[in-house]
Amino acid sequence: MTKRNTTLKLILSAMFLALAFVMPFITGQIPQVGAMLLPMHIPVILCGFICGAPWGLLVGATVPLLRSFVIGMPPLFPTAVSMAFELAVYGFTSGFLYRVLPKKKINIYISLTLSMIIGRLVWGLVQFCLMGFNIEKFPLSAFWMGAVVNALPGIIIQLVLIPIVIVILEKSKITEKLK
Repeated sequence: MTKRNTTLKLILSAMFLALAFVMPFITGQIPQVGAMLLPMHIPVILCGFICGAPWGLLVGATVPLLRSFVIGMPPLFPTAVSMAFELAVYGFTSGFLYRVLPKKKINIYISLTLSMIIGRLVWGLVQFCLMGFNIEKFPLSAFWMGAVVNALPGIIIQLVLIPIVIVILEKSKITEKLK
């Protein structure tokens, strides 16, 4: 990778970090709405697709902790900590799978869907660990509600919006300049 590409990926990653930081303000800082629309997820996943796995991981791990320290939302424990792991996995997995799978449009969906599934499983595992491995404090129903039911509107938005953005960037040849 050239120095120019590294600089460009750094700049784009900073932009995605900034977007992930400010997008939750769209939900008015209402945790229930944010949990439904998942505004931090989209920039992190796009960072993975566009800048690559390491950059997506870094942005994903950073943004929930940074928001927690700077503005107090999400609360650091357990929310921001578990989100840092979840978003790091989204960023890394989307970037990694997008690079290793053949360049077919269906593989954008495969990369995205697997990233979302693995990220949610990691979120659940980290939440369970942070709750002291206590199934009463974090039962399977809490995982199901947090990872799927409450997040369904955001999941749908991601499944519609992200592939459109990636296809547009591929057609415009912008993603090729970052290789």
